[in-house]
Amino acid sequence: MSDPVIFAILLVILLALLASGVWVAVSLMVMALIALAAFSNAPVGLVLATTLWGNSHSWPLAALPLFILMGEILLRSRLSEDMFSGLAPWLGRAPGRLLHVNILGCAIFAAVSGSSAATAATIGRMSVPELMRRGYPERLVLGTLAGSATLGFLIPPSIILIVYGVATEQSIARLFIAGILPGLMLVLLFSGYVALRAWMNPSQIPQEEVDADFRTRLRASRRLIPVILLIGGVIGSIYSGVASPTDAAAIGVLLSVLLAWQTGGFSRSDFVDALLSATRTSAMIAFILMGAAFL
Repeated sequence: MSDPVIFAILLVILLALLASGVWVAVSLMVMALIALAAFSNAPVGLVLATTLWGNSHSWPLAALPLFILMGEILLRSRLSEDMFSGLAPWLGRAPGRLLHVNILGCAIFAAVSGSSAATAATIGRMSVPELMRRGYPERLVLGTLAGSATLGFLIPPSIILIVYGVATEQSIARLFIAGILPGLMLVLLFSGYVALRAWMNPSQIPQEEVDADFRTRLRASRRLIPVILLIGGVIGSIYSGVASPTDAAAIGVLLSVLLAWQTGGFSRSDFVDALLSATRTSAMIAFILMGAAFL
């Protein structure tokens, strides 16, 4: 049987398992077991043990739960309120006005969390009710949030890039560097679309009086300083060669705890919830990586 036929059979089996609701990791393992049993004489137990062990003690993989924990901590802090207050005075006169808060807010939070889900939840918790209250169209509010939240896939420290780097044995630091330019281009494209939409349909954008002078804007920008320091501490330490992605993830967790404590509203129960949520997410991703490694 030729390789293309074998590949097609395995692909059909995988799609059938996924369509039936079987977990992704289990589907990958089942497909690998079928492939070993049908097309190889290698002992399944030995292959399973050596493969899983060889791929589970990877040092770069340790960055994954740390970055997830950092995002969970920031999700439960007052970061969204501070970012909205810091960005709104600068964007009130731009075409599209406060819709750009969704875009830039998601870009900034993606640079400290690496998760699209956490980005959408954190930014949307503050921006959606506020923009709806000010009369912005629901489609534009939710559209800019949903589109910009995907920046978490590209802008480092992206969890997806970490998973890809571990699975394909690529340099995570280089993947982070490769994600910067596409992420920034998406930010510009999203902002450009909002500005063009506002210019073509000015009636859709509420006309608000913006009376913030330059000094007021600078004063509001102080709320963004902790976030910028967090981004610099995590991403800057990787690009400068001072720390590896795993070391930078540990630095990010420490800085995120300090940031959440400094902004207030972050209790011990919030920290426990962040730990539990990060553990569940990390275990799920690790299970998928194990299935992919076995395959």
